Amino acid sequence: MKLSFSTKPAAGDTLVVGAFEGRRLSRSADDVDKACKGALSRAMKAGRFTGASNQFLDVMATAAVWAVIAAGGVLAWYAYDLPDVDRALAATRRPTVTLLSADGAVIATRGDLYGLPVRLDQLPPSLPRAVLATEDRRFYDHFGIDIIALARAALANMRAGRIVQGGSTITQQVAKNLFLTPERTLKRKVQELLLAFWLESRLTKDQILAVYLNRVYLGSGAYGVEAAARRYFSRPARRLSAYQSAMLAGMLKAPSRYNPIADPKAAAKRTRLVISNMVAAGYLTAGQAKALAKRKGDVAAPARAGRHFADWVLDRVSGYVTPGDRDLTVVTTLDSRLQRRAEAAVGASGVESEVALVALSPDGAVLAMVGGRDYSRSQFNRATQARRQPGSAFKPIVYLAGLEAGLTPDTIVVDRPLTVAGWRPRNFERTHVGPVTLRRALARSINTVAVQVSERAGRARVIATARRLGITAALRPEPSLALGAAEISLLELTAAYVPFANGGAGVWAHAIQSIRDSKGRELYRRRGSGPGRVVAAAHVAAMNDMLAAAIDSGTGRAAAFGHPAAGKTGTSQNHRDAWFVGYTAHLVAGVWMGHDDGRSLGKVTGGGAPARLWRSFMAGAHEGLARRPLPGLPARPGPGGEERPGPGFWKRLLAGLTAGD
Repeated sequence: MKLSFSTKPAAGDTLVVGAFEGRRLSRSADDVDKACKGALSRAMKAGRFTGASNQFLDVMATAAVWAVIAAGGVLAWYAYDLPDVDRALAATRRPTVTLLSADGAVIATRGDLYGLPVRLDQLPPSLPRAVLATEDRRFYDHFGIDIIALARAALANMRAGRIVQGGSTITQQVAKNLFLTPERTLKRKVQELLLAFWLESRLTKDQILAVYLNRVYLGSGAYGVEAAARRYFSRPARRLSAYQSAMLAGMLKAPSRYNPIADPKAAAKRTRLVISNMVAAGYLTAGQAKALAKRKGDVAAPARAGRHFADWVLDRVSGYVTPGDRDLTVVTTLDSRLQRRAEAAVGASGVESEVALVALSPDGAVLAMVGGRDYSRSQFNRATQARRQPGSAFKPIVYLAGLEAGLTPDTIVVDRPLTVAGWRPRNFERTHVGPVTLRRALARSINTVAVQVSERAGRARVIATARRLGITAALRPEPSLALGAAEISLLELTAAYVPFANGGAGVWAHAIQSIRDSKGRELYRRRGSGPGRVVAAAHVAAMNDMLAAAIDSGTGRAAAFGHPAAGKTGTSQNHRDAWFVGYTAHLVAGVWMGHDDGRSLGKVTGGGAPARLWRSFMAGAHEGLARRPLPGLPARPGPGGEERPGPGFWKRLLAGLTAGD
């Protein structure tokens, strides 16, 4: 429609106002005037409404722009310090330290182990299925975030009033484990989501799952299924059975708790849960799951022996070389055969308390070490870390000081009630035998005589003698020192007996023979044998004579096993600790029993369970070894032969039949 006006019309004139589809339209001037005024009024009203609308739209548009800018700023802030993805995808690890026994067997490995990367098509189907069934069943359906899983986890957490369930997908776990720190912050969570979206946009689902399986931590320093398969099952990942696959998948929740080396029972229980998940996910039938759960032979390779020993040595490697970024191989002094004997003897002892055992060669090399009854239950090493009162097992040091002060094994001392500086030592049997030789007094572990020897030699001399034998524990010059009131580790006390077994040479207990890097270059080799002679030959012979009497006719009779041996029992106050430390010309060994919390052992003494455990270990350790006399003593025939009387033989034969400690 087109409106045109040439002149202002007069009232009553007829005007042609336009045309519509070729037809002429005519209206009177009054009609046109009314129409124009109405149109103008409507236009003005429309203009006012449109202006308000435009203003509102302008405000909304401005707010939207600022919201986008703010959101972009927040995302930019969270994305600013995102890690370099390419660098994070490259495997990095701590250097690996491998411990070998003296005969070349692997004892332990510390550090991060990464196996060669494997593709999904190189793995048994059961492995990724077990992982998906347990960790992320909708992995192939979601876009990096599983809304259903998040909602389910949120509901479960609200009902529990605490976090009991998570909703992370495998993609999120890849983002978190590879690129981010484990801290629980909003920033880290936003970054995790951003990286999950990035991974989903750049990689296929199979690639994401492969990255996860190749880099996930599975305990004991093993990263990825290839390293874990070799660590736990001594086989490559491609040869894992369905049961082993389920066990690996079960470790993902808590690798340190559910791995079969740390806790076989917990690992088996978790594996059964994974198998149930595979049934629920449709990967296994109920019948297949039932058959699979019975595959006990597929559990894991046996746990390596000497784990307390391995921890002790690994903590000392940095004192010999600086590892840096090199892989190291450490050859130790551990004798695999003796270690197995020691662990078997401890296991068969049947005691309810804790037990520790350590065995050394005559040059101070640690050949076997057991730091407790069950490593999986407690990694505390009672052979090296625990410091307990040795009781009468400390007396050989007191008697050696007495010999060096001019006493002899045949010196007569009166066993009688005694008071020293207001302190009254009591004998184990609460009786006194009167005049007695030092030989008999040590064999029967008479307390009053030991205190008199200490006082005659001087407490300072006793402490100096202990230091010369290698004891570094705090020793106070008090009368009770003679009865073992100080706190000493089993390793330290056992090493102090070594000079009696080797003829008087001092030793430093040691466990590392050599260290080399991954290229075979030798970085360290032990040279030298110790501080030299610390006990005169005559005093070695006298001590061996007296300590042999302790096994022949004294408190250590339960330790006799057919080889010339010497040793001493020990029981601390209130029966908190029971000890036996003894030796032959081949081997020195010490045994301790007690409770970690210091509770009484009841009626257990050093001459009972510890002596029997020592005998069990030493008998097995000496299989095939020739009988050798102790230094300074004549040879003695074996069982069935005629014994040649040695120094003090007849006096030992006439010694009392009762034994105390």
